[in-house]
Amino acid sequence: MRCLRFRTSYPFVILLTLLLSACDKQPSAPATSPLPSVTVYAIEVQDVGNYREFVARTEAYQEVDLLARVAGELIERNFDEGSFVERDRLLLRIDPAEYQSGVAQAEADLNSKVAAAEGAERDLKRGKDVAKQGYISQSDLDKLTTMASQARAGVEAAKAALDKAKLNLSYTEIRAPFSGLIGKVTYSTGNVVGPQSGPLATLTAIDPIYVSFQVEEADYISYRQRNSQTQQSPAQAPFELKLRLPNNTEYGQTGTLDFADTKIDQSTGTVELRAFFANPEQIVMPGLFVTLMVESKDKSQLAMVPQAAVQESQQGKFVLVVNSNQEVSRRSVSLGRRIHAMWAVESGLNAGDQVIIEGLQKVRPGILVQSVVKHVDPVTGVVSDKP
Repeated sequence: MRCLRFRTSYPFVILLTLLLSACDKQPSAPATSPLPSVTVYAIEVQDVGNYREFVARTEAYQEVDLLARVAGELIERNFDEGSFVERDRLLLRIDPAEYQSGVAQAEADLNSKVAAAEGAERDLKRGKDVAKQGYISQSDLDKLTTMASQARAGVEAAKAALDKAKLNLSYTEIRAPFSGLIGKVTYSTGNVVGPQSGPLATLTAIDPIYVSFQVEEADYISYRQRNSQTQQSPAQAPFELKLRLPNNTEYGQTGTLDFADTKIDQSTGTVELRAFFANPEQIVMPGLFVTLMVESKDKSQLAMVPQAAVQESQQGKFVLVVNSNQEVSRRSVSLGRRIHAMWAVESGLNAGDQVIIEGLQKVRPGILVQSVVKHVDPVTGVVSDKP
């Protein structure tokens, strides 16, 4: 009987062994990816009023052209052009010699007229005495009375002439009528100036400073209708006024309404209003185009959101909010005015909501995140760990 032999391939045995051993091992769990890290800002509220901006122009509080009121040689200048001068400071002097002579002549004439008047009074007194005894006629007494009256009138005329001469002499000194900045001098010393010479220089007071702007007639009438029951002066209007300067910085002083015109400009359909601002450091110069920011004193508490958190789609503006479970959701918002680096939110957010300000590109609604709360400077928008 023949025996059958089976030959086994060793590579096949090795493969089968490996497969059987693999069946005894449990599959390993897949590796878990870390949660995206984002920076969030906790919403705060702020008092915000109705707000509007106007293009405005600054004007000097006081401005005067310094004129020569008498003719003569300009002999003295006592200031530096562009400097600040105090009230009553002597600025310019015209040669006073001619006017000093005029005063001396007027004084001499007055003395002469006074002496003549005294003599006429004595003559009249004697005439009255002798007239009682019948030594002079009534006609002669009337002449003495007339001469005394004319002499008294001469004295008054001489006094007026002296006053005028002194006034002309005072005009040779040109003094500052108020404190302010003195501009460029039109005439140098040595020039002959007079009433027809035009301004010698201009003095400007800029503390406070005026700011003029225009309001549309419809808005102005609506405001007057709302406040028709209260007779308010412009200074009592319930508004807070601030300025944004041409270099886009906010002026540190607040303003007060000062004047509202009494008529509508027919060519523009606007009414002119004016405010004034303290200007102790004389930063604001006349003639600047500025932005006048007007905000009502009646305010509402609104949520403030950093500009970096706001996104926009076809459906409007929105932010991404992280809830207490660290889940991201999308929140539509209605924005009001912009205040520095923040937006005032009229609807869509509440105090304490955490909005994503950094890491927006790594997340989408519905996913979980790892959030870190940070502070945002409301003016510059800089993100930092501490307020």
